[in-house]
Amino acid sequence: MTKVRKVLVAEDSSVIINLTKNVLMFENYQITAVKNGKQVLEKLSKEDFDLILMDINMPLMDGIECTKAIRALEDQKKASIPIVAITGNYKNYTMDDFKKAGLNDYVQKPLDYDHLLATVKKHLS
Repeated sequence: MTKVRKVLVAEDSSVIINLTKNVLMFENYQITAVKNGKQVLEKLSKEDFDLILMDINMPLMDGIECTKAIRALEDQKKASIPIVAITGNYKNYTMDDFKKAGLNDYVQKPLDYDHLLATVKKHLS
């Protein structure tokens, strides 16, 4: 019996959340979805996740700010969780910008779900 991997999806678009859930649940990942960075931090304080898919542009707290907050957590297990940026503004950022913020990888919008799945599997293997 393989361990069920838990993925936290932080995305303010319901359409993207639903499509992402469908793709990842088909691969037996357990998905939790939130709409902003503050909700990410709340969820993370209550439960463990194996990976976070983080939209960069969200209300209340954006993905960069949220990632920096996660990396600063005292709980080292949670502070080192793989975080993959999801962004439509990838031209405004370099991979260096993402790395400096503490992001492990990024997937650009519109999402290519084969690429998204491959990226998730890469960080969870």
